[in-house]
Amino acid sequence: MTATLTDVARHAGVSIATASRAFGEPDRLADATLERVLTAAADLGYSNPNGSTAEKTFGVIVPDIASPVYATLLKGVHAQAWQGRHRPVLFDTDEDLHREHEQLELARKLNGMLLCSPRLPDDEIRALVGDTPVVVVNRIIDGLPYVVMDTESGPRQAVEHLAALGHRHIAYAAGPKHSWADLRRGDAVAAACAQLDIEFTRLGHQAASIQGGLAAAATIVASGATAVIAYNDLVALGIDAGITSMGKRCPEDLSIIGTDDIEMASIRQPGLTTVRLAINRCGSLAVEVLLQAMAGGSPRSVASLDSQLIVRDSTAPPRRG
Repeated sequence: MTATLTDVARHAGVSIATASRAFGEPDRLADATLERVLTAAADLGYSNPNGSTAEKTFGVIVPDIASPVYATLLKGVHAQAWQGRHRPVLFDTDEDLHREHEQLELARKLNGMLLCSPRLPDDEIRALVGDTPVVVVNRIIDGLPYVVMDTESGPRQAVEHLAALGHRHIAYAAGPKHSWADLRRGDAVAAACAQLDIEFTRLGHQAASIQGGLAAAATIVASGATAVIAYNDLVALGIDAGITSMGKRCPEDLSIIGTDDIEMASIRQPGLTTVRLAINRCGSLAVEVLLQAMAGGSPRSVASLDSQLIVRDSTAPPRRG
C-alpha cells in the first residue's frame, strides 16, 4: 500500500499541514521538525506528488552563515532558484565536522544539495551523498560536479603587487584548518614568492573571522614580514586591528591584502587592498549545474571563476631601515 501524507504526518508526530510544509515550504519549519518529517517520509517510502521537475527543494550547506562571503553566495543561490521557484533549505555547520556529517545525512533526503566549502574528507562526503544529485562549491572532489572560484591567479597578483612595491618578506595568514581553498591560496602565495625570490612565511590556521585575524597579528609582527596576504577580508581586518593595538600602523609598518572584497573592504580607512572573487556568480552558477544534475543530465563542472586584485590604500612600499 502506497504511503500518504497523512501516514507521514502520523509517523513524524506532526499535523498534516506541517508535513505538507516540509515539501512545499521547508524554510518555514524548524530544522528538527523538518528532519522528523523527511525521515518519516524516507522510512515509509513516501513520494511527494508535487515534486515535479519544474520545482525542486534542495539543501545548501555552508560552514558559517555569519560570514559575509556566504551571505553573498546565498544571494546568488536564491536569485537563481527563485527564477524556477525552486526552494533552497539552508544548513549551517558552524565549522563543526560532526554537524556537517549530520546535515549531509538530512540534506540528501531532499531533491539535491549544494555543498559550499565542505570540510569533511572526500571519501566521507562521497559516501554520505550517495545517489543524491549534488554540486560542490569552492572545492574539487573527484567524481562530483563542482563550481570553484579562483585560488591561484588572485594570490599571484597579490604577490606581484607587493613585489613591485619592494617587499621582500611576505606572510600568508591561513584560515580554517580543513579549508580546501585555504591550502591552495597559501600554496599559490608560496609558489609566487619562490618564483620572485621573496622570503615566505606561512602562519598557523585561524578562524575565518576578525577574531582569527586578531589572534594572528602578534605572530605576523614577530615574523618580520613587511606584508601579509590574508585568507579572507575578515582576517585581514582583524590583523589591522591587532597590529594597531600593538602600536603598529597599516600600511606604514605592515601592508595587508585580503581576499573576497566584501563591502567593509572599501569603506574602511585605509581602504583594504583585496582579491575580488565572483562570489555571487558562483552561487547562481552552482544552482544551474545542480538543476542539470537533478534533471538527470550530465552536469558540467566550472573549473575557475575569474578574480581581480583591487588595489586600495592598505598596501605601500615597506618602511626603509
